[in-house]
Amino acid sequence: MIARLQTRLSCLFLAMAMAVSPVLAASPVGRSVPVVRDAEIEALIADYTRPILKAAGLSRSGIEVVLVNSPEFNAFVSGRRIFINTGTILGSETPNELIGVIAHEIGHLAGGHQLRLRDQMERAKTIALIAGLLGAGVAVAGAATGSSDAARAGTGVAAGGGAAALRGLQAYQRTEETTADRSALVYLEKSGQSARGLIESFEGLERANMLSGISPNRYITSHPAPRDRIGRLEELARTSRFYDRKDDPALQLRHDLARAKIAAYGAGAGGVRRLFRNDPRGLPATYGEAISAHLSGSPGAALQKIDALLAREPKSPWLHEIRGEILMEAGRAKEAAAAFTRAAKLDPTKSGLLQASIGQAMVTGGDAADMKSAIAMIKKGLEADPSNSNAYRFLSMAYGKIGDAAAAELAMAEGYWQAGSILDARIFAARAQLKLKPGSPAWLQAQDIISTKTSSK
Repeated sequence: MIARLQTRLSCLFLAMAMAVSPVLAASPVGRSVPVVRDAEIEALIADYTRPILKAAGLSRSGIEVVLVNSPEFNAFVSGRRIFINTGTILGSETPNELIGVIAHEIGHLAGGHQLRLRDQMERAKTIALIAGLLGAGVAVAGAATGSSDAARAGTGVAAGGGAAALRGLQAYQRTEETTADRSALVYLEKSGQSARGLIESFEGLERANMLSGISPNRYITSHPAPRDRIGRLEELARTSRFYDRKDDPALQLRHDLARAKIAAYGAGAGGVRRLFRNDPRGLPATYGEAISAHLSGSPGAALQKIDALLAREPKSPWLHEIRGEILMEAGRAKEAAAAFTRAAKLDPTKSGLLQASIGQAMVTGGDAADMKSAIAMIKKGLEADPSNSNAYRFLSMAYGKIGDAAAAELAMAEGYWQAGSILDARIFAARAQLKLKPGSPAWLQAQDIISTKTSSK
């Protein structure tokens, strides 16, 4: 979960992703994505996403939603993944607002915008290249004849051609943004949800000047102007019989708990107080305060708050999970394992993160008699969630405690591989192979890591 900050710097450069769908705000290009794993928030986003995917006819398409550790209000698509910044969750006051953003992103996926954008980018490159060659030709001719005017004209042809290519690409992007907006309205209608939240998100961004302040030239933006966008959306959205439908109170509570967690990790107790200043004694505010106390090194205060919440909500898997986190940090590993076990039993999503947490607590406890059970629990978690790179580290530790060096190094190799550290993965895989029987399943697993070619993970 977020408490462990299971961040993986996935070496995904966002030049294409940001061009495809900076749903609401731009982010720097060329930066790797700090991915955050959290069972509670992932379960919430999955519940938001499922009906939209069904409405778009993509429910069986294997689309993955990834949480990005960033305070910016942003979401984007890349391949079959939807990336959602934690700042987008924090900045969405209602589930409906975030669902609207997700619907917009799914509009890009369903419309195949990413594939078509690649074609448009290639076309823009070609236009710019031809313009550059023409400009260079004119400039060379001017130099040969001694004509400075011709040389300047050549520079103008090159610059003008490049600008035309850029304007054409950005005009195409604005069209796709409008198409994704309209698709979002369709999906929200089909799933019986209001489009009001999507409009409110755009209105909030307009107030923050996150879109309209990009450039004074409307043609040098990759989005339609916010006011035009809002006007078109609102006119269509108000025709829906679901426009005034409110979020279910239970869903709103889950949403606020997720926001409290993000606020606690991002801004501490002060951030939680600011976020819930209108309800400082409510469950979300207390939840955020407990996490903040935990992070500030006050396990006693944190446990007191969590136990008070558990008295009110004894069947919440996420309260038991955070209780396990607090106990782990306090050095009470066996109690932590019991808390994680309780959380996993109550979790309707059967999250692999929670399953692995049980084994990780056992490993931290250090009792050699528990290591085989710890290995089994971590493996069970990895079966459900093989991308959990942090769990492989604990799996390696467990194998080390029972003296299985080959399995320990192979687990480290898998962990590095999942984290995107390919060179380290290959080093540990090679070390594991030296201790394994050639041709055995484990040896072949190591060989796959060594031989598979990839430029990023």
